[in-house]
Amino acid sequence: MNQQVRIEVDASRRDGILAHHWNYIGYDECNYTHSPGGMALIGKIGKLEKPYYIRTHHMLCSGNRRGSCKWGSTNIYTEDADGRPVFDEETVDRMIDIWLENNCIPFFELGFMPKDLADPREAENGVSYTAGYGSVGEYQLRGWCQPPKDYGKWYQLVFHLATHLLNRYGRAEVERWYFEMWNEPDIFYWHGTPEEFCKLFDYTEAALHRVIPTARFGGPATTGNEDPDRDGSLFLRTFLKHTRDGVNYYSGQKGTRLDFVSFHTKGGNYRFDALAEKQLPSVRTFLSNVRTQAGVLREFGYDGLECVLSEADPDGWAAGGRFDNFNLNFRNTEYYASWVMCAYRNLFALAEELRMDIRPLAWAFMFEGERCFEGTRAFSTQGIDKAVFHLFRMLARLGTQRVALRSGHAADPLKVPDGTDISGWATCDGPDALQVMIGCHHDDWDRQETFDITLALESLPMQGPVRVAHYRIDRDHSNPYAEWERQGRPDWPDEAQRSAILARSGLELLCLPETEEVCGGRMELRFPLPVHAVSLLEIRSLSAGEPPEGGALT
Repeated sequence: MNQQVRIEVDASRRDGILAHHWNYIGYDECNYTHSPGGMALIGKIGKLEKPYYIRTHHMLCSGNRRGSCKWGSTNIYTEDADGRPVFDEETVDRMIDIWLENNCIPFFELGFMPKDLADPREAENGVSYTAGYGSVGEYQLRGWCQPPKDYGKWYQLVFHLATHLLNRYGRAEVERWYFEMWNEPDIFYWHGTPEEFCKLFDYTEAALHRVIPTARFGGPATTGNEDPDRDGSLFLRTFLKHTRDGVNYYSGQKGTRLDFVSFHTKGGNYRFDALAEKQLPSVRTFLSNVRTQAGVLREFGYDGLECVLSEADPDGWAAGGRFDNFNLNFRNTEYYASWVMCAYRNLFALAEELRMDIRPLAWAFMFEGERCFEGTRAFSTQGIDKAVFHLFRMLARLGTQRVALRSGHAADPLKVPDGTDISGWATCDGPDALQVMIGCHHDDWDRQETFDITLALESLPMQGPVRVAHYRIDRDHSNPYAEWERQGRPDWPDEAQRSAILARSGLELLCLPETEEVCGGRMELRFPLPVHAVSLLEIRSLSAGEPPEGGALT
């Protein structure tokens, strides 16, 4: 017999604002922005709700401007034979135009180092690269992550870029953007010292704000970890100490302006392993990382700043897939959706507890040329939307006024790391509609159980007949992976197979919408909920008409 779970919603009790701060995504390969698959997905993202912020790596890198796995380039900066800067904004403009035309906003990552500006001093394995980076291979191996050979020229690059963006897009537009310094400088993405990174930050801040004084600039986008004495935490501490109390490398004054702070958090780490053993992502680890880094922010008085988790994911290897490590197949399934729902809900609760403004960015997009359901951390595969993308379609349909929701089976992963968490949000922005989103998640993807949910609704603002639409992500709904399996798991589906898979590539109803009766402001709904599933129930007065299309179903 299934376990009974009671969830109570009291629409008369306001529970604060549900800010839709999940509207951030990112990806390594900046040039996928203008690839066919990338443009198609950006178009879908732009239709979700309010604008999504998009962050990509390699925005300042040198190369052929063609995306490939874990690499991209724009050639915005080169030097002529006499060492004079040559600027080419064509590719940067092309990407920004695509984002803006599709209701998205740049989260402009200022990195990495252009080839002609990279410091060649580094020595590895006893070999000194003092003649620069003579080949694309040398540059892609070590040049892009170097400090600049000339901080004055780096300042000139940022100044020129900011001036160009201001002139092309206007002050009101660029004031909406984020500008972030680099990516994960505490690991291999930065081959300089922490002090050199602080110097780079100071020069960048000075150049950017000289042109756009109101630009939103921050960082340092360090990795997150649970230990306050490990590299990521130590680098963040060094950085914040410098911005608060250090001597500014550019101005010589005390401290450096910091408009927002960023760091990353992951629920686990995977590596290539053809014989890997089972390894689960952990919501507890994801949250514990945030608590630790938030403590570092509080230590230096920065806990009042907006904090963007500019990579917030179940794992740390976006480009790896099921052929690299079988565990990564979870990204194809309903598990990925329930994991993100559980992580985000508990993250928002943690932010409330800490009294901080914390915003997660999903480092997921798409990969051109991959096999169907490759297992990469992506929203779509070969143009087929995965279950996790439907989660964001559900989130887009929520209101912003939270009302009280209490679950009899909520499990805080920081306190009950091995529990099944069943909880969610309820929103009610007016007298005609209520939305209830419930996720059921356990970190073990092999867990098999179903719960019988009783959803007790009280103090509803509507009376009489209402329309109840129940959207579902689970093994059999809003999950084209299951249909792909039924079609024989083809790497390259033929026309008939692709048509069948695409038919299941939208947000689906658990059942046809039903008419229920609200009596005295009360109503009960009952339904089964599998362990890795997300439900969205929209309860709407029949007199209110159809719901808006902000969360389009396809």
